[in-house]
Amino acid sequence: MKILVTGAAGFIGGYLIEELLGAGWSVVGLDNGSKYGRVEKSYDSHPLYTLVVGDAKDVDLLKELLADCDHFVVGAAMIGGITYFHTFAYDLLAENERITAAAFDAAIHAHRHAKLQKITVLSSSMVFESTSEYPTPEGAQRRSPPPRSTYGFQKLATEYFAQGAREQYQLPYTIVRPFNCVGTGERRARCDHEVLSGNIRLAMSHVVPDLVQKVLKGQDPLHLLGSGKQVRHYTYGGDLARGIRLCMHHPVALNEDFNLSTPVETTVLELAEMIWKKIHGAAKPFRFVSEPPFAYDVQVRSPDVTKAEQLLGFRAETSLSQILDEVIPWVAEQIQLCQI
Repeated sequence: MKILVTGAAGFIGGYLIEELLGAGWSVVGLDNGSKYGRVEKSYDSHPLYTLVVGDAKDVDLLKELLADCDHFVVGAAMIGGITYFHTFAYDLLAENERITAAAFDAAIHAHRHAKLQKITVLSSSMVFESTSEYPTPEGAQRRSPPPRSTYGFQKLATEYFAQGAREQYQLPYTIVRPFNCVGTGERRARCDHEVLSGNIRLAMSHVVPDLVQKVLKGQDPLHLLGSGKQVRHYTYGGDLARGIRLCMHHPVALNEDFNLSTPVETTVLELAEMIWKKIHGAAKPFRFVSEPPFAYDVQVRSPDVTKAEQLLGFRAETSLSQILDEVIPWVAEQIQLCQI
């Protein structure tokens, strides 16, 4: 099987491509390097991998790359932490809509005129931004008020693209919604604006790497955005990649949508204390202060994962403690390299 993955240099893209290559599939990765620049990956020289530097909005390029592909994973998007939603409120809507339209235009063509079997779309937990159902099942995005952020609204629109392409052009699809992906590989984006939290400049405005770097840099008391009571499900990138691969090829995933997440909920305050103790041990008592949260800081993001477990047999197994044992030394190394 040959697969095109857009957003190949992205955070989830890196885990996914490694997973697909490990399964013996041939992968073409497309990325324009706009977020991180050139990023070296461990699989760059893998005989089954080809990296193409190009624009995911280029429909002709996508058609060319899809000409001999069996599957298409749409991962390219402008994406970032919570400060991103404010800094690029218009661009997140407009640019991601262009990327989405180009992907579906090319996929419809490849399905009709080449051998493309299906498109797998990476959506987001932010489609549930305005829900009041917890744990949140698939389908709640249609019953809830629309997302307030332009990012969440556009991701919901992406899911409607899949619906429309299926209804009009019979394009098979699967929608996957990762929840709070955590792992190694994120760096400060080229377009990052300086945002301070206490005396520390935020790295990605993603809570795990930012809390880790603040503790490593000696911030005391630790500054948290908001009360710390926000609920999240921190899911390992490797687990998510396995779940996406299952969604790609499992027959029951055809024209379905899936929440992919760990079932374990953790508050930001619990996360912060766990990071603190892993770095400082008992040498320093844990102390924190709260800063005003950003407008789109969803207080509860808690998925129902029953559907993925029952239909796909998927369950995220990596604990938060195991994730932090991998992430903390990686962030420490990136600090030394001035990448964070």
